[in-house]
Amino acid sequence: MYRWLHGMPGVVVVGLQWGDEGKGKIVDSIAGNFEAVVRFQGGSNAGHTVVVGGQKRVFHLMPSGVLQGKLGVVGNGVVVDPKVLVEELNSLEEAGVRPRLLLSDKAHVTTELHKMQDEAEELDRGGMALGTTRRGIGPTYADKAARIGIRIIDLLHPDSLREKLKGLYSAKDHILRGRGEPPAFESLYGDLVRYGEILRPYVGRAEYTLNRMLSDGSRVLFEGAQGSLLDIDHGTYPYSTSSNTVAAAAAIGSGVPASAISEVIGVAKAYTTRVGGGPFPTEDTGEAGETLRRIGGEYGATTGRPRRCGWFDAVAGRYSVMLNGANYAMIMKLDVLGELNRVKIATAYRIDGATTDEFPSTPEELGGAAPVYEEFDGWRGTDKAVWERAKEEGISALPKSLRNYVGRLEEALGIPVRGLSYGPSREELVYLD
Repeated sequence: MYRWLHGMPGVVVVGLQWGDEGKGKIVDSIAGNFEAVVRFQGGSNAGHTVVVGGQKRVFHLMPSGVLQGKLGVVGNGVVVDPKVLVEELNSLEEAGVRPRLLLSDKAHVTTELHKMQDEAEELDRGGMALGTTRRGIGPTYADKAARIGIRIIDLLHPDSLREKLKGLYSAKDHILRGRGEPPAFESLYGDLVRYGEILRPYVGRAEYTLNRMLSDGSRVLFEGAQGSLLDIDHGTYPYSTSSNTVAAAAAIGSGVPASAISEVIGVAKAYTTRVGGGPFPTEDTGEAGETLRRIGGEYGATTGRPRRCGWFDAVAGRYSVMLNGANYAMIMKLDVLGELNRVKIATAYRIDGATTDEFPSTPEELGGAAPVYEEFDGWRGTDKAVWERAKEEGISALPKSLRNYVGRLEEALGIPVRGLSYGPSREELVYLD
């Protein structure tokens, strides 16, 4: 199994859609082939769901691979809400799991001030709200770029933390004035110092550790937090996240050279979902979309919001494959589509009377795109026994209609499909060599 992974020092797992593709499951499944798993961007707005032995765990900051006993690294490119991270550590320890965690001292810190600002700015946007999780991620990245942010290493030095936190309060005063009472300075300062002491044993120079591991021949898995179409530069801006989500960001967000990344695994659902605002050409607001939401349990792991659901968008998928240099694809939740008689793939767009296979640059253009669909027979009645047989016999054991669908996805994306998921648990995967 996983013969295609052999000999690769750095492998990145990225989502090819708007997130919620099932990246956490893939990372958890293949983490046993690696010595470390690294989160390199995003914050507690991410939600990676892993199901092991029927038990569901949702990670917002902790790398998914810690359940495999691997070193979990939270890189410098992540913005860390220390309260959330401490809660995840406590939850794992209560379950008898002692995670091996390395937290970059250069990662920036999300505070209650950032969450208040996020909430206020979303309310100000009114009908133009971006649909953020209101967890303070955008304001934290903004402060990082403005060079007024607080980093994890600052939590370990109370004297300098006090001065930097004073600066942060001063910078936020005009933004938060009249928006409710911000936390008292001494209260927030005390919380940050306390979190710093709890996290102190885990804090270190992650970039040195990772580069030593790679130099010694250890293999490292890099885990993207949000989908490629939410990338701050290449996604559906401004309906995007606040960081770079594509594979190239793995090097910057963890402090390793780009040459360390040798393979990229793209993860995509067999259909498409999106949370929050922004254009979504293949969205189905009728019965099919509701069926996908109901059967697929399509509710945000972080917010609980119902996800918007629609058909597979191969135009967006090809764009993401190109951006990431994806070598292989994992197709998730094929069992959900198995509840439908007919399924669709959008292979092109019609925009202003012209057909294109390129992903537009503006939300206005994308919002006006009409998908050009190809339709396929469904594969109703494909039970778990059929999928289990496919683990031994390969894709030939699966129904012809399903094979046709997967084959068309390969052709449309331009890369081989290496894995098919048919359920939420770690074991419900068919790997294809």
